[in-house]
Amino acid sequence: MIPGDDDVHVVGLTAESARLETLLGGTRAGGPVVVLVEGASGSGRTTLLRRFLHRHAELPVSAAAGLPWETHRPGGLVRRLLDDGPAAGADDAAGDPADLGTELARRWAARAADGALLAAVDDADRADPVSLQAIGSAVARSAGVPVLLVLVRATGWPAPGTPEVVDLLDGLPAVRLPVRPLGLEETRLLAARVAATELPSVVARRLRDHTAGNPRDLLELLRETPPARWSDWHTELPVPSRVRSRVQRALAGCSPEVRALVEGAAVLGDTPGLADAASLAGLAEPIGALDEACAAGLLAPAAGSGLDVLTFPERFVRGAVSATLGPGDRSRLHARAAEVVPDELERLRHRVEAAPLPDAGLAGQLVELARRKADEGAWAAVAGALVDASRISPSRAEREGRLIQAVDALAGAGLIGQAVEALPDVEALPSGPRRDAVLAYVAVQRGRRAEAVAYLETAWRHRGSDRDAAAVVCQRHVLHALADWDGDELVRWAGRAEEHAAPGSPAAVESRAVVGLGHAARGAVEAAVTAYRHAVAENPSGPQHQRARMGLGWLSLARDEPEAARRELESAVPTVRQTGSNRISLWALVWLARTRFVLGDWPGALDAVNQAEVLLGTTGLDLLRPLVHWTGAQVRALRGEREAAERHLRLGAAAEHDYTVMTVPALLARAAVAEAASDYESVVRHLTPLVLRTPRGGLDEPGFWPWHDVHANALVVTGRLSDAEAFLAPHEGTVRRRGHRSAGARLGYVRGRLLAARGDLPGAEEAFEAARAGLAGLPMPYERARVDFAHGVTLRRAGRRRDAAALLATARQSFAALGAQVYVERCDRELKTGRPAPRASRPGPEALTEQERAVATLVATGLTNKEVAASMLLSVKTVQFHLTRVYAKLGVRSRAELAARFAREG
Repeated sequence: MIPGDDDVHVVGLTAESARLETLLGGTRAGGPVVVLVEGASGSGRTTLLRRFLHRHAELPVSAAAGLPWETHRPGGLVRRLLDDGPAAGADDAAGDPADLGTELARRWAARAADGALLAAVDDADRADPVSLQAIGSAVARSAGVPVLLVLVRATGWPAPGTPEVVDLLDGLPAVRLPVRPLGLEETRLLAARVAATELPSVVARRLRDHTAGNPRDLLELLRETPPARWSDWHTELPVPSRVRSRVQRALAGCSPEVRALVEGAAVLGDTPGLADAASLAGLAEPIGALDEACAAGLLAPAAGSGLDVLTFPERFVRGAVSATLGPGDRSRLHARAAEVVPDELERLRHRVEAAPLPDAGLAGQLVELARRKADEGAWAAVAGALVDASRISPSRAEREGRLIQAVDALAGAGLIGQAVEALPDVEALPSGPRRDAVLAYVAVQRGRRAEAVAYLETAWRHRGSDRDAAAVVCQRHVLHALADWDGDELVRWAGRAEEHAAPGSPAAVESRAVVGLGHAARGAVEAAVTAYRHAVAENPSGPQHQRARMGLGWLSLARDEPEAARRELESAVPTVRQTGSNRISLWALVWLARTRFVLGDWPGALDAVNQAEVLLGTTGLDLLRPLVHWTGAQVRALRGEREAAERHLRLGAAAEHDYTVMTVPALLARAAVAEAASDYESVVRHLTPLVLRTPRGGLDEPGFWPWHDVHANALVVTGRLSDAEAFLAPHEGTVRRRGHRSAGARLGYVRGRLLAARGDLPGAEEAFEAARAGLAGLPMPYERARVDFAHGVTLRRAGRRRDAAALLATARQSFAALGAQVYVERCDRELKTGRPAPRASRPGPEALTEQERAVATLVATGLTNKEVAASMLLSVKTVQFHLTRVYAKLGVRSRAELAARFAREG
């Protein structure tokens, strides 16, 4: 195989290529290794194989491809593999799969005698069953032979291979290697290479979503479509000509009844009902036509829906069918669809598609529907209705006003990508309070603080006498203050929103759903609880109810009520995602992840993080990106999964001047990863910006952002005792005034360590016991384990080994139950260090005490004294003391000699 003409445009496949290289290395260590590369048609799976083989042209290769006309020829593919070797021909083997497999294994062993062999089968889903059986036999007979067998098969539609072939491939002892779709940046890179154009991120996202990141489809669209077509958010993106031609041929071969059924289904949507499609086609008995349409690859029953709901078997089939309709047929079908579909919004949308000219009456009906949906908080439906209303409004002023409202609704629904697509049209409008308020709204959701501030200031300054517009501006200020975690400003703007908004309007209702958090952020917890009780009572059902419950769940978590928080947040997630705002659903998932972390349900926390990541990708809501990845980074780091933790850190990064709800979790995530690695200097460095932050807003209110104990603990461990005292004292006062139990316990264990470091062990004991008492009855296993661990380490340092061992054993058990592997290992080390060392018969490493040996082992690996001190929770002076004794006992004079001694004897 040699690179193809399109290989110059290949992007992506980096991770997949690296994985193949790793597997090849494993093959050289002792094969065989079987890899099953899987991907949809056009995903690049064959390109991946071709480039991999070309990269290793120095190795012997045995390759063949499945041929559809040989699928029923027993042994056809494996005989071509046998013919591929030097000298012998396939006639040496019989037709039995075992015999063919034995001969293939013999050929592999002979060709791999001088090194690794690459065996490859492209389009393995088209292979004959006998050949796959023979390949399986060859693998079973090739123990120790360094052969890497790469099988490539298609997934998706059309169904790849016969059931027998699918079962045989699935039964092989293979490593699965899926070829992933192109991401946003890869789409932009492909456009630069193919079309010599730099795509804005929003356009790249639109193209990627349209093609599902399929490289072949992207290549075709980039070559066939002018750039202006990609960027116009009003128009649908086209279908690749390859699919369009295939669908046209299929339609041409259908009977009129079948074609009418397929066209009716295409007009109805992605998952049309069979009854509705049959009604549009005028078919009383549609089953026969449906059979023919399915056989032609034009329709299929939707999975899990019987025959009553249909779908299109390939991504672009519906668009290709629609492209065959002339204007008259399209208008006629949409007009009939408006009489058939039951949903009011869908009926109006079909009427819009059928209307050739602006229609004030129809636009008015859409606006009225949008108003009702807004009262329910169903912002996605509001956006759809207003976009359509804008399109068919006769006057320019109506078109512009309704477009602004539509983009506002898109942002409210959390559909930020779609809102951003429309921003150029909004930005081109004259400045005014409604226009600037919606631009600010989108900026807040994208995490662009400075941009949001500028638009909000302009919107408020130009609000005029329009009270409704002023109420909307106030409500956007509320969200801006929430993102900045500024309780005073949030409460102030929520009050202004109530003054200007009509009773029951979205601005009033949504401000009341958030104001409780404002009260909490400034320490008025009882006012916050009262506000949320009223908000829940005012909205007993629907999306607004879910908004209130999400806020109540967040507040409950901060108030040391994680079980109540879990109940509220779990109730908020699914309902909101179905009928309300993706934005609120994402907020709920973020705090659900934190709640499950606190409760010790770390698998559940990661599940919420994973769900949030998916939703984050579909919404583009960058404001919440750091919050999504905070819990993921912390759990992965505590489990010892450093690479996964670093991934979350990269994805959840924030800049210094971003919103508080971005910078704080980003810094907390970095501090958590550093703490898990015993890098306490980095913990101090990451959290110092929070210490110096002004204005502070609600940053120091107990329960919301648990960082104070982490920072203070790092100060103690790194020997900055005066700094730790100066930091701890005011926060301890705040916690006492608020009566916050878990925050008091977190600060309490640090107070215990600080007192012990200053020689006051009785005072330290009291502080630890008070911390433990503060957590009594609270379902917070990680916090209890941290207290036990800190207490145990402190007692061990003080020489009370038996008491320390009991506490450390308890902490270890708790950490093990949580899966906090890094702390399990620390407990093990502390427990081991606390046991007396055996007597040594000669001056070697075994003559050292456990503490000395632990210090020497870390120094021998190249760590500095400061790094050893941080890792072992000791002072640098203590490390120096132990190291001096190590040198004396072992008779070495330098770190290099120590490392050499340990390498030789340790």
